[in-house]
Order: sequence, then C-alpha cells, then structure tokens
Amino acid sequence: MRSNPTAGLLASLFSTGPRLSLTRGRRLICAAGLALGVLATPLTAVAAEPDMRVVLLGTGSPVPLMDRWGPSTLVEAGSHRFLFDAGRGVPVRLWQIGIPTGALDAVFLTHFHSDHTVGLPDLWLTGALGGGFGERKAPFHVIGPVGTQDLIDGLKKAYASDIKARLDEGKANGNVKPVIGFETKVDEFAAAGVVYDQDGVKVTAFDVNHGDEIKPAVGYRIDYKGRSVLISGDTRKNDNVIKYGRGVDVLVHEVASAKPDLMRVPIIKLIVHHHTTPAEAGEVFTATRPKMAVYTHLVLLSSKTIPAPSVEDVVQETRTTYAGPLTVGEDLTTIDVGDTVTVHRVHPAAKW
Repeated sequence: MRSNPTAGLLASLFSTGPRLSLTRGRRLICAAGLALGVLATPLTAVAAEPDMRVVLLGTGSPVPLMDRWGPSTLVEAGSHRFLFDAGRGVPVRLWQIGIPTGALDAVFLTHFHSDHTVGLPDLWLTGALGGGFGERKAPFHVIGPVGTQDLIDGLKKAYASDIKARLDEGKANGNVKPVIGFETKVDEFAAAGVVYDQDGVKVTAFDVNHGDEIKPAVGYRIDYKGRSVLISGDTRKNDNVIKYGRGVDVLVHEVASAKPDLMRVPIIKLIVHHHTTPAEAGEVFTATRPKMAVYTHLVLLSSKTIPAPSVEDVVQETRTTYAGPLTVGEDLTTIDVGDTVTVHRVHPAAKW
C-alpha cells in the first residue's frame, strides 16, 4: 500500500499532545497541506503565534455537498478550543487538521436545526474512543440555550445500547475504556449574557432572529487578550449582531441568496427571509467595521432549471453595501487573529 505523507504529519501533530501551541500546530498543518498542494500559505510564512484562530470546518447548508460540509466553526483562544455548532462531517474536518475529536473544551450551539446539530453524536461518541482521533479525558461539554439538555438527554437514550456494548466488550477483553469520555456536561442559559469565562477567555451569547417560530436562536462573541471574534449564528439582519459586532477583529456571518426568478417560488422566498442576504450582510459589515468580514453557512438555492447564485454573485451584491475586507469562506479556511488578521485559504487562487 502506498504511504500517505500527510498521515505521518498528522500523527506528529497528535503526538505533541492535546495542548500544542497554535504556532506549532500551524506549522505541522501547513506541512501536511503543502504535501497535498492545497494550502495557500507556505511554511516559511508562519510568524508570531496568533492570539486567536478561527477555522471554518464546515461552510455549507442542508444541501449535501462534498466541498461544503455542515456548518461548524472552530475557535482557538490560547489553550482553549471551542466549536460553534456541529454540522455534518465535523469530526472528519477536525481530524483533517490534526485535532482529535476529544480535544475540544466545549461545543456551543446557536439553535437546534438539524444541519447545525447532526454532528453532535459523532463528536460525542467518536471523541470517547482511542486511536488518537478521540481521546477525550473529560465529560463532553455542551453549552447552549434552553433545550440543549433535552437534546443531549435524547442522544444519551438513543445511544445507550452502543455505549453499554462498548464498555462491556472492553471489560470482557481486558481493554477497559474510560467511562468519562462518554459522560456529558450541559450548561444551559435562558437569557443573553456571558456564558463562559475562564483563563481570560469570555464568551457572550446574544439573541438573534432566525424567524418567529425558530426560537431560541443565538449568536456568540468570543473575547481574549484584546482580540474578538463574533459568530452570527443563523439570523436575519439583526441589530444585536451590529451591537455586539462593532469593532471586532473577525465577524463570521451567514448568508443566503437565490436568483430573482427563483425568489418567486414561495418556499424559496421563505427560506431566504429566514437568513441574511448579501446586501443586508454588507450593511452589517459596514456598521460594525470588522478587520475581516467572513461568510460561512452559504445557503445558495437552486432548482432543476435555475442555478444557484455563484460566489461571484454573492460578492458582487455584498459590494453594493460594503467596501471593506471580505472573505467568502470555504471548508478549512483559517483566520489567524493577532496584531493583524491573516486568512489562509485552502485554494490559493480564490479572489475573496
């Protein structure tokens, strides 16, 4: 069998331990990426260790696309690793950048739509396994609005037989798996405010508007060492995103669009009106003035006869209301946050 040069690099990444430095991790990730010819930033470009890092693990929607997996955003602040939403395929994307599924400090949920939560059981159960890709040493920590406990309780009931079988099989064969990796810890909140505050890392939740019937729905702002990242969550254009997003280093915002002919279809119009159009998002970016505006969760709708808007279409419409720095995210796009904000793209030829 032909050896995979990237696999060895990822193994080296894991062997440094679950708390490798951001710079050390990035060097190894870049090396793995260069081995495949996919990363835009060469190894020699790695400079000072950033204070924060954002990785767009999944930038897609419910549409099952191979290049845009389910919505999920990794934020690293110092030694802390947080995941915001857990869409389709998130453990695979984590392991692509050498991060074990069990190495997350907490998962934050914005709302309970399936495309944002379907990866939760995979994160939880895969993280409890060994093999380097799991290795959780503490309960699976999930933070979210009221309803999060019900979701986790339902998953525990659904997978009770699987967990029992794995633990029983381990005991019978002298390979006892640590029970703690299967345990859970849930922190629910009923109102906006600070929902995490440890080691200088503060996470603040705020309400957003994803539609009158889709509640709760929240966004998050993450602050660390004078740097800040905002995750909009799924929302229409919303004043709270502007309020909490003013002056942030990175503002990660969802976007939805359809061709004018398709907008005549009632269900398409309804879907788009539960999200933020490129022109509306541009207004948010103009009001908040982030160092970098970033699109994720691209809901670009189509039919059998009408194609979806292109990324170029999204950028063009955004530019009618916003002239500042803009990145249209792809899966595994990485944003380093320090004195400057630097974007490392998977496809270096991309123009935005």
